[in-house]
Amino acid sequence: MISGLLEKFRAPFVKVQDSRETSKSKSWLQMILVTSVGVTAFIWGVRELKWLQPWELRVYDQMLRSRPSEAPKRRILLVKITDEDLKLDKWTISDRRINQLLKKIESYQPRIIGLYLFQPENNYLAANLQNQDNIFSTCLFNTLGKDEIPPPPNFPIDNVGFSNVVADNENDQILRRSLLFVHSPEKKCTTSFAFGALIAINYLDKQGIKYDFTNKGDFQLGKILFPRLQANSGSYEHLDTDGYQILLNYHHPNSLADEVTLTQVLNGQVKPSLIKDRLVIIGTTAANFPQSSFYTPYSALPDQPPRMPALFIHAQIASQLISTVLDGRPIIWYWPDWAELIWVWGWSLLGGIITWRWQNPLLLLVVGGTTLLGLVVICVTLFLQGGWIPLVPSALALVISSICVIAYTSYQNQRQTQVIILQVEKQQEAMSTTGYAYAQLNVLLEDKTALPDSYLDFPPPVDSPERKSGDLLLGGRYKISQILGAGGFCRTYLAQDTQRPGNPICVVKKLMPARQDTRFLQVARRLFNSEAEILQSLGKHHQIPELLAYFEDNQEFYLIQQYIEGHTLSEELPPVRNVQNESFVIEMLKQVLEVLEFVHQHRVIHRDIKPTNIIRCAEDNRLVLIDFGAVKLMQPPSSEQTELATVAIGTRGYAPPEQFAGHPRLCSDIYALGMIAIQAITGIPPQDLHPEPETGNIMWRQTVQVSEELAAILDKMVCYHFSDRYQSAAAVLQDLKRL
Repeated sequence: MISGLLEKFRAPFVKVQDSRETSKSKSWLQMILVTSVGVTAFIWGVRELKWLQPWELRVYDQMLRSRPSEAPKRRILLVKITDEDLKLDKWTISDRRINQLLKKIESYQPRIIGLYLFQPENNYLAANLQNQDNIFSTCLFNTLGKDEIPPPPNFPIDNVGFSNVVADNENDQILRRSLLFVHSPEKKCTTSFAFGALIAINYLDKQGIKYDFTNKGDFQLGKILFPRLQANSGSYEHLDTDGYQILLNYHHPNSLADEVTLTQVLNGQVKPSLIKDRLVIIGTTAANFPQSSFYTPYSALPDQPPRMPALFIHAQIASQLISTVLDGRPIIWYWPDWAELIWVWGWSLLGGIITWRWQNPLLLLVVGGTTLLGLVVICVTLFLQGGWIPLVPSALALVISSICVIAYTSYQNQRQTQVIILQVEKQQEAMSTTGYAYAQLNVLLEDKTALPDSYLDFPPPVDSPERKSGDLLLGGRYKISQILGAGGFCRTYLAQDTQRPGNPICVVKKLMPARQDTRFLQVARRLFNSEAEILQSLGKHHQIPELLAYFEDNQEFYLIQQYIEGHTLSEELPPVRNVQNESFVIEMLKQVLEVLEFVHQHRVIHRDIKPTNIIRCAEDNRLVLIDFGAVKLMQPPSSEQTELATVAIGTRGYAPPEQFAGHPRLCSDIYALGMIAIQAITGIPPQDLHPEPETGNIMWRQTVQVSEELAAILDKMVCYHFSDRYQSAAAVLQDLKRL
C-alpha cells in the first residue's frame, strides 16, 4: 500500500516534468524570436537617441589607431616653420623670408606648393615666381569666436582654399571627418574648395587625372567616387552634414610624409630629390605662433601630442585623396541603416540561441565569450578593409538577449517549481486523512530528488527575544534617531553614541552588499576594510569628517563618522544667494585646495567634488569636504575590484570628460573645484555652460567681469584635456597666493 501511495505521490511530478519538456520543444523558437526582435528594437531606439554614439566612436578611434602603419609614398613634403625658425625673425614671419623660401623651393621644381599661412596683408606673396599658378594659399571662414581671414590680395581665388574643418563637437571634439567643399558665406574668402582638397586635386591634375561631380552630386577623382556623408552614416546619428564631407582616413602621423624645416631649406640642407615633382606643404608648427590644432583619434597615443596642428590635418586630407586615387587605398565605407539593423538583429538572435542551447553556466560563459570575441575579430578584419560595421550595438544585442533568455528560463523554472510545491501540498493533505502522512513524508525525505530544495529548507524563527533586543542599539552602542538618505546599496542615518559622555551625534553609513554568496562577501569585506582604512587616514585632516568606527553586523557593513553641523556650500551659491565676488571665490578655493592637497598626497581621488559635498561648519566657519564614498586609489585595480566597482562616477557639469570615460586623475578633482568657482562668480550652473567648438574648453568669461589673473587660473583648472590642466592642488595654491 505504501508503494502504491508513493507512486501516486510521484505522479504529479512526472506529469509536470513531461508537460514542461513538451512546452519547451514547442515554444523555444517563438520565445527567442520575440526576445531578439524586442532587444533589437530597444538597442536601435537607444542608438537613435545617440546614447551609444560616444562608445561607438571610441571603438572607431581604437580600430583606427590599431591598424598597421603604412610606408609613406614619398609624394608629400612638409616644410615646418618651427620655434627655432621664428627666433631668427623675432617670432614673426617676414614677407621677405616667405618669398625667399618659395623661390628656393621653386628652384627644385615641385609639382605643387601649398602655403598654409594666413597672409591677408602681403601684396607681394610669391611675386616674380615663374610658376605662380602652381602655388596655393588659404583663407578662413567666419566661425564661432574667430573672424574671417581673407586670402592674400595678389592670389587668384582659384588658387585659394579655406582652412575650416569639422570636429565632432557634440561628442568629444575629435576630428574624424574631412570637409572637402562648401558654398562660401564670406565676402572675401569666396572659395568653395578646402585647402587640403584643392592641393590634392591640382596635384592629380598635373598627372592628367581630373575631378568631376556626378549627376547625383557625388565627387569623383578620375574613376574613384567619394560618396558624401549622410546624416546617419556609420555609427553617426543625425549628423550635421552641411557642405561635402567624407570620413578622414588617417595615415599614422609617423608615416604621413617627409618633414624638413624652413631653415634647412634656406640653408641648402635639403636634397633636391625630396622636393622635385612633389606636393610641398608649408606651414607653422611653432608653439608660440597663433595656429589651430585639433584632437584626433591619435591624441590618445602616448607618443603623440594631444592636438594635431592644422598643417598636418590638411596634409592628411590631401594624402587620403591622392593615395586613394593612385594606390587604391580603401575609402572608409559603411552599410545603410536597414543592413545595420539586420546585422544587429542577427547577433541578438544568436545570443538567444546560444543561451538556450548551452544552459550550463561554465559552457555558456565559454561559448558566449568566444562568440563575442568572434564579433570583435569580424569587425576589426572588415575595418582593415575600410568597413565600419557596428560593434557596440551588436555586442550589446548579443549580451542583452542572453540575459533575457536566462531570465525567462529562470522564471519558467520558478513557475514549474511552484506547481510542484502545490501538488506536494495537495498530496500531503490527502495522505494526512488516511493516517499515513508521517510515514510517507519520511520515505520521500530520504529521496530528496523528488522535492525542490526550497521546499526542504526550514528556516529558524526570526522573532526570538535575543534578536529583538539586539536590534535596539546598532553594535550595542549606536541609537538611530533619523534617516538622512537612502540609495541602492547604502543608507545614511543620524545616531547617538550611547557610550560616550553626552551621547554625541554621529553619522552612520550602512553599506549593503549586492549579493550574499560567500565569495562576494569575502571580497566586499576586504574592500570595505580597505576603504575604511583610507577614510581613517584622511579623517586626520581637520577639514574632513573623522572616522570614529567601522564594523560588520549580520553581513552588513557600517561606517561611523563625525557629524559636522552646518550648511552646504550650495546654499552660498546662486540662485540661493547672489553672485559671489572674487575674494569669496579665492578664499573658497584656498580652503578646499588645502584639503585636496592632503587627500592627493595619499594618492586618493575624491571623484565627486560638488557644492553639496562641501559643508560650512557652523562652529568655526571652515569648509569641510564630505562624502568620500566614491574615492579611488591611484593604483591598478585588481580583478576583484573590477568585479565590484563601477566606473564613470561623478556629477554632470562638475566631472571632467576623462572621469566619465572611467579614467579619473588627480586633476579631475581640480576640474570640479574650478567649475564650482565659475558657478559662484557667474551664477550659471556648470551644465548650462557651453564648450568652445575647437578646443572643448568652457566659455564663461563673456558672462562676467573678472580679473585677468583669476580668470587665467580658472581657465587652467577647467581645461578640457587633462594634460592642459594644473596637475596638483599645490600648483593652484601657489598661483592663487600670487594674486
